[in-house]
Amino acid sequence: MGSAHLAAILLCVCIIAGGAIADSQNGTNGVPRPAEVRIGALFTFDSVIGRAVKPAIELAVADVNADPTVLPGTKLSLLMQDTNCSGFVGTIEALQLLAKDVIAVLGPQSSAIAHIISHAVNKLQVPLISFAASDPTLSSLEYPYFVRATQSDYYQMSAVASIISQYQWREVIAIYVDDDYGRGGITALGDALAKKMSKIAYKAKLPPGAGRTAIQDMLMQVNEMESRVYVVHVNPDSGMTVFSAAKSLGMMSSGYVWIATDWLSSVIDSSGHVDSDATENTQGVITLRQHVADSGIQQSLLPKLNNLTRKENRSSFSSYTAHAYDSVWLVAHAVEQFLSAGNAISFSVNQNLQAIKGSSLQLDSLRVLNNGDKLLEKVLQANFTGVSGQVQFTLDRNLIHPAYDILNIGGTGFRTIGYWSNFSGLSVAAPENLHSVPLNSTTNDIQLHDVIWPGQTAEKPRGWVFPYHGKLLRIGVPLRTSYNEFVMQDDGPDGVKGFSVDVFKSAISLLPYPVGCTFVLFGDGLKNPSYSDLVQKVSENYFDAAIGDISIVTNRTRLVDFTQPYTESGLIIVAPARETESNAWAFLKPFTFQMWCVLGLLFLFVGTVVWILEHRTNTEFRGTPRQQIMTVCWLVYVLHNISVFQRVQAFLLSDI
Repeated sequence: MGSAHLAAILLCVCIIAGGAIADSQNGTNGVPRPAEVRIGALFTFDSVIGRAVKPAIELAVADVNADPTVLPGTKLSLLMQDTNCSGFVGTIEALQLLAKDVIAVLGPQSSAIAHIISHAVNKLQVPLISFAASDPTLSSLEYPYFVRATQSDYYQMSAVASIISQYQWREVIAIYVDDDYGRGGITALGDALAKKMSKIAYKAKLPPGAGRTAIQDMLMQVNEMESRVYVVHVNPDSGMTVFSAAKSLGMMSSGYVWIATDWLSSVIDSSGHVDSDATENTQGVITLRQHVADSGIQQSLLPKLNNLTRKENRSSFSSYTAHAYDSVWLVAHAVEQFLSAGNAISFSVNQNLQAIKGSSLQLDSLRVLNNGDKLLEKVLQANFTGVSGQVQFTLDRNLIHPAYDILNIGGTGFRTIGYWSNFSGLSVAAPENLHSVPLNSTTNDIQLHDVIWPGQTAEKPRGWVFPYHGKLLRIGVPLRTSYNEFVMQDDGPDGVKGFSVDVFKSAISLLPYPVGCTFVLFGDGLKNPSYSDLVQKVSENYFDAAIGDISIVTNRTRLVDFTQPYTESGLIIVAPARETESNAWAFLKPFTFQMWCVLGLLFLFVGTVVWILEHRTNTEFRGTPRQQIMTVCWLVYVLHNISVFQRVQAFLLSDI
């Protein structure tokens, strides 16, 4: 009997163990797990970003396969394709990658290629997870299967605009590469500057792969303009040529301001040794870098990366390295949740491509990932801590807590002068420290540390100069026909003269630099022009300014800014300054004795006329002579006061 019980117990244990093994091989609903899951990676191998992300992606795949808690019983396989810095080649490589039944694609690093292949992954329902495509126009509404695992340039350009506003510059010149990446970023910069009451004065575009000659021609053109603040938003592989050419043209000296987006920091971070030529050409430049907080995960990853890249003598760790590593884990966690929910990985034929089956391009080999929308949903629901920080997406599919380091290049390296985040703006405190405290409780008034500008100076550049071929300021002057003491037409070299003209000339003569201007008459000379129309012309930039006896009223202050008033208008009384004795009869002094006599005679005359007309018909004018005289005097006095009151009332009502 005891042996029978023992046999039954052993049988139950075997059944439970077998069920556990089966559950590890199958999903929760009994769907068998695949032995292998393929993911693709699409980027340019021989590029600044490619050399930084390639070892990170390979290391992340190895770490996922070595972790028994993620995808147990399933191997994560990696297929990589080289886009070779070409939109055409990148598109072909992407289609070849999708034809190999990959469930997700990492990359591309190019925003231009991302725009093209996003249409393909939308139809094939394969998530496209990019660790470097930062173009803000890659919208989730147009490309629902595009997932940005890095920061959007929308936030980076907000950081650049905050820096420009911090130093009170109003106009900048944008130097950018003329592709989707460059155009999208500069458009975002223009919007961000508009919120800070600044603007892009000129957009200098460079063709992709521009040579040194084209870059020098562009720099010589912008050097003749007024603004000396340059924002450089180009590709990292050719961006250093811009600063090399600027150095040769003397544009890295005192008075210039150079702000580079995070492409420059990726070049610096991807180099295992200090490039003396690169630092020499970028002295005083401000650049941004996507903020990656120091963590134990990052410290444990660095030795592994160094072992992989030791032969090339490159550290290859940048913010793109962290985002690429986290992208692999993002896919792994999403696939694990996808399989655990009982979903199977399978592909089906696309009916639209089946119709062109006979084509030599073999497009019918592209198949649709079944339940790809569910896999995309798992990707967007990710919430884990990676090398780059917290990996979690907002409702608009951007990573939470976007933040940037602000670096100043000087000497043989660079130093951090501050940070920017969409939570706190500019700050000298790390963003992760500010997220833990209420925003109003921070008392940090210093927004950035001191900067060493080009020319090895700590003094903030003015940010503009007078252009070599600049336009003169157009000053509007009203052509009045009356009261022309303020402004009037003249035969002199200026064409105008008057008190307002003299005040304006005296004011600009106090400036430490010359201001060229020309006076333009406003009006036909037959009647006084409308000053409201003149102010409107200034607000429309037809005139740069206007001078004259222009009253400051509420409606006009909504359109333009006025200077402090230099004269007051109104009625005044000028009287001789002499001492006089005051007495009880001082009220008689406004009129002479003869005038008082005339007023008295008029008073008696009016009273007599009234008495003659009213005596026979009005009983109020009868009685004793004394009563009749008092009645006549009182009536004349009342009639006089009533007439004065009516005139005052009419005057007041006419001014309302």
